[in-house]
Amino acid sequence: MNHLKINEERLLNRITELGQVGRNDQGQLIRLALTDEDKQGRDLLVSWFQELNLKVEIDRFGNIFATWEEEHNKGEKPLMLGSHIDSVIDAGIYDGSYGVLSGLETIQSLKENNIKTKRPVTVAAFTNEEGVRFPPSMLGSLVYSGDLSLEKALDTMSIDGLRLGDELERIGYAGNNEPGFIQPEAYIELHIEQGPVLDKEDFEIGAVHNLQGNSRREITFRGEANHAGSTPNYLRKDPMQAVTYFMSTLYNYINKNELDTVATLGSIQLEPNAATIIPSKATFTLDMRSPTEKGFHEAQKLVRDTLEEIKAEGKIGVEATEFAIFEPVIFDKSIVENIVAAAGELTLSSKLMTSGAGHDAQMINRVAPSAMIFVPSKDGVSHNPLEYTSPEQLVNGANVLLRTAVRLLQS
Repeated sequence: MNHLKINEERLLNRITELGQVGRNDQGQLIRLALTDEDKQGRDLLVSWFQELNLKVEIDRFGNIFATWEEEHNKGEKPLMLGSHIDSVIDAGIYDGSYGVLSGLETIQSLKENNIKTKRPVTVAAFTNEEGVRFPPSMLGSLVYSGDLSLEKALDTMSIDGLRLGDELERIGYAGNNEPGFIQPEAYIELHIEQGPVLDKEDFEIGAVHNLQGNSRREITFRGEANHAGSTPNYLRKDPMQAVTYFMSTLYNYINKNELDTVATLGSIQLEPNAATIIPSKATFTLDMRSPTEKGFHEAQKLVRDTLEEIKAEGKIGVEATEFAIFEPVIFDKSIVENIVAAAGELTLSSKLMTSGAGHDAQMINRVAPSAMIFVPSKDGVSHNPLEYTSPEQLVNGANVLLRTAVRLLQS
């Protein structure tokens, strides 16, 4: 068992090969959920599953599962390993795909080394984790955990005006199984960090013990367009004044009270969007994250109270749509300890970490004990073609996944 390791060349070759699926004429990787490019990636992944004679099953939301089971462990709940293979626009090649392919490599390594396990192993590739084409993100695992109804999720409309369920049928990945039909004993997700901590602090492995709560909103303030020079301030109904008041209230409160919360206004559109006209409408996004329940809930109350204050003043119309409210997650302590122990067996340095990004693991944690393994991202870059994790670091993470899986499968 001390010599048990993955096949490095095979893992790296698969990452590279899948990373070429979905390239446009400019060489950009754009494998958005349920596009023709996503279908090509899914088809390639399924072909690798079939080469290993794994049991491939697809649920009605297009989540793909491949299971290795033997006569002695049939009927037992499986250990599930996975992530996603859909991408953002102009993506790197590791985000999501690395976790799925390392899960596949784990099974293949176990089979080749004749390792007997007490339960099956399932690799999962969840639908629409990125949420670029079909907002919000993590829809596949959210449906799988039962926190979003299948019917509502299938009716999600894409940014190009198409219904998710119709696109799922079109590419041939609307399965027959009900979401949640496989109940895992535990779930582990291997992922690049998508942040700078491991890289800057020179740790080889991140044992992720919690994940930040995340809320996403689109907020619209409506006012009245008017002349920029001849309308005095006291007569203005300026939605941008409301935006600046709203955001400064959030920032000042968070900083003054030292909340472990971050707030980001990432996108804003003004109408009519002209230099000499007071805008009539401002629409913006608000992303808020916190690793603790106290910080998360205090920030949510602050947002709602401040919106009500602006609305009550009577000058500005207020509309707020909550796209997603995901509570902070505490991962399973035992799995995290096994990750640390597996890294130690391989003489790899490890660090207990918080995930700042959302992942499918936070949804699966609602139905099964879960945890995550991180490997470094150079300079913290992700969702970008410059995303890079060295071959050695990729192999290290996959070996930690393999060793952690063995510890759980034989305990």
